[in-house]
Parts: sequence; structure tokens; C-alpha cells
Amino acid sequence: MGINMDNLMELLKTRRTYRRFEQKAIDQEIIDEILLAARYASSAANRQPLSYIVIKDADKGAEVFRYTKWAGALPPEQGQPKENERPVLFIAVVENMNINKNCDTDAGLAISNMTLAAWNRGVGSCMIGACDKPTLSKMFGLNENQVLHTVVAFGYPSHVSHIVDVENPEEVKYYLDENRDYVVPKRKLEDVVTYL
Repeated sequence: MGINMDNLMELLKTRRTYRRFEQKAIDQEIIDEILLAARYASSAANRQPLSYIVIKDADKGAEVFRYTKWAGALPPEQGQPKENERPVLFIAVVENMNINKNCDTDAGLAISNMTLAAWNRGVGSCMIGACDKPTLSKMFGLNENQVLHTVVAFGYPSHVSHIVDVENPEEVKYYLDENRDYVVPKRKLEDVVTYL
């Protein structure tokens, strides 16, 4: 079908979590692609229980940011974006319990599609489950049948994030190197795959 698998694998490898961003707006065309990618995601029984709330206004984005926690493996002074490093866009992923009460897999697939589509355009992302969901749900106007799954932050990264092989199976926490770039230890294939 004309898909370059080398490019796809590089996209998958480099689509890491990014937590510091340039203060540069994301074009609406790219936002539309991100949302279209979410729409293309597979859904159990094709029930499609997800909806999305886009927060691109700077003041509203700053309000959402107040209720998020970043980089749990790092001290806040290292992991929390500073004022001039914050994301320029949030997309909230909302589950409709009337359609499907068990749709975490749907949400994961949609988020993966969104973040890959964004990274294909050079836009980094951070999936944030560590947030004040009750406060954000109220802010977003969610009803009793809607559950906030995740907010995803987007922006053009101002740092690098890369994978290294895990040397010690007990040490998998990401960390910052001397350039404040993220280093993400990943278990080797031979440590996580069994053939029968």
C-alpha cells in the first residue's frame, strides 16, 4: 500500500513523551489531523464511546495546566514544565459510559493514534492521567455519564527524548541527562518476548 515501514518504525521509536515545549501555536490543520487520527482508531464492537475536548486558548490551557502533574519519576523542579515551557494545546479524552463502560483500550488506541499523528508533524505530546479529574470534569462540563480518561498535552518539543536499553531490570525510571534531555530505558525484546 505504499507505507514505508522504515519511516513508520522510526516514527514509533522517536514518538516519546515530551514535557517541555516551544511557545509556538499548532496550526488548525495539524489539530484536525490529530483528531482525525483519533477517529480512525479501532473501537471494541465499533461502539465509538469516546469524545474529545480541545483546549487551545492560552488562558484556558493555563487553567487546565494548574490541575496536572508531570513526570512522576522526577522531582517537580526537574519534571514540571516552567511557564515558558508549557504545552500550547490540550485534548481531553472523554469516555461515554452509556455507550461502553469498559473502554480503556479504545482510549489507549485513540491516544496512540493522536500522538503518532502529531509526531508525524513534529508535534510532541504527553499523556497525563495524573490530574485533578473531578475539577477538570467540572471545568469541561461533563455530565454524570461522561468520564475523563486522560488529558493529552501537545506542543513543539524544546528537548530531546530517546530510548536506551535497560541494563538492570529493576531500573526502568526515565531520567534527565546532562543536557536536560529525557532518557527512557526500555526492556530488551529478549527480556519480554517468549516464542512457543
